[in-house]
Amino acid sequence: MDRSAQAGPLANVIAWSALLFLLLPITVIFPVSLTDQRFLSLPHEAPSLQHYVTFLTSERWLSSTWQSLVIAVVSTILAVAAGTGCATGCWKLSTRATELVRALMLLPIIVPSIVYALGIYRLWIRLDLLDTYLGVILVHGVTGIPYVVITVSTALANFDPRLEQAARGMGASLGQTLAWVILPRIMPGVLSGAIFAFIHSWDEAVLILFIASRALFTLPRRMWDGINENLDPVMAVAACVMILLSMVMLAADLWVRRKRDG
Repeated sequence: MDRSAQAGPLANVIAWSALLFLLLPITVIFPVSLTDQRFLSLPHEAPSLQHYVTFLTSERWLSSTWQSLVIAVVSTILAVAAGTGCATGCWKLSTRATELVRALMLLPIIVPSIVYALGIYRLWIRLDLLDTYLGVILVHGVTGIPYVVITVSTALANFDPRLEQAARGMGASLGQTLAWVILPRIMPGVLSGAIFAFIHSWDEAVLILFIASRALFTLPRRMWDGINENLDPVMAVAACVMILLSMVMLAADLWVRRKRDG
C-alpha cells in the first residue's frame, strides 16, 4: 500500500510531464502565427493578425483549404461505407478467415507511409490516377478504412446478438435488421471511425507528395512547399487552422463516447 501511495503521485508527474512535452510544440504555433515579422518567429513588438488576413484573402491558401476539406469529406464517406461493411461482415461470419481479413484491413496503418506511398505511386501511374481528385480520394479512403474497422468492430463486440435474432424471428429481412437494429446500436462506433478517418485525411502529407503534382495542392502540401521555398508565417496560421479543426473533431468524438456511455 505504501508503495502504491508513493507511485501514484510519481506516475501522475510522469504522465503530465509527457503530456506537456507532446503539447509544447503545438502551443508554440499559436503565438508564432501572431508574429509581426515576415518570417517564422515569435512577435517582436506586438502580436499581429496580418498573417491571418493574408490567409483569409489568399486564393492559394483558401483553394488548398477547400481542396483538403472536399477530399477529407468524400474519402471519409468512402472509408465509413467500406469499413463498416467489412467490420459487420467479419462480425457476422466470425471465422478464422475473417480474422485474417481484419488484419489485412489494418495494413495501411501498419506499413510505413513512405513504403505504402511508393507502391500506390507505381500503381497509380498505370491507372492514370496521378494528380487527380479520384486518385487522392481513393488513397485517403483506403487508408482511412482501418480506423473505421477498429471502432466499428469494438462497437459490434458489445452488441447483443439476441436483438438481431429477435428481429429476424419477427420477419425482418437482413437489410431491415441491419438498418433498424444493428446500425443504430453501433452508430457511436461508426461516428468515431468517421472522425478519425476525417482527421487522417485532413492532415495527411506523405501520400499527397507522391500522387499529386500541379493540379492538387492540399493544405499540408501547401505548407510543405512553403517550408522548402521560404519560411512564410502564413504556414503557422494554416497549422493553427488544422489544429483547431482536429481539436473540434476530437471533441466531437469525446461527446459521442459520452453519449454512448451515458
